Amino acid sequence: MSEQFHIEKATMADAPVIQHLVSSFAALGEMLPRPLAEIYEQLRDFLVVHDNERLVACAALHIMWEDLAEIRSLAVLDEWQDKGVGVVLVETCLDEARALGIATVFALTRQPSFFERLGFHQADVMALPRKVWGECLRCPKFPHCDEIAMIIELKAPPPS
Repeated sequence: MSEQFHIEKATMADAPVIQHLVSSFAALGEMLPRPLAEIYEQLRDFLVVHDNERLVACAALHIMWEDLAEIRSLAVLDEWQDKGVGVVLVETCLDEARALGIATVFALTRQPSFFERLGFHQADVMALPRKVWGECLRCPKFPHCDEIAMIIELKAPPPS
């Protein structure tokens, strides 16, 4: 973790701010919106970065199955972009996935080059049947999704 950014688990007070941040990017067509109820339900998935008291970035590691997790709702305020905040959030999610023993992490994104720089590779979303049949079917963009599936295979942490 970078010394510049303090990443912490989201709290109840963060939920409405996370929803507002994600909604602002969704309004630009850069990500899917997340209802506030869903953010509360999945609050333990979220990591956040604050600048003093202001939430400036968030990301979630959502476990899909014993061997599969998704990085979702990665959002960074415009003035905080290109400072490494998104990279540190993704790396923290990947560290958590490794610690849990999750073999594969994916993200659906409109920014594939960002994830490629972190070791992800492009994949067919149909290679993620738990995602497609569990959540994508409910998406208003299904079956014409404009997001790109990016996957990374993780190595298990060394035994302690």
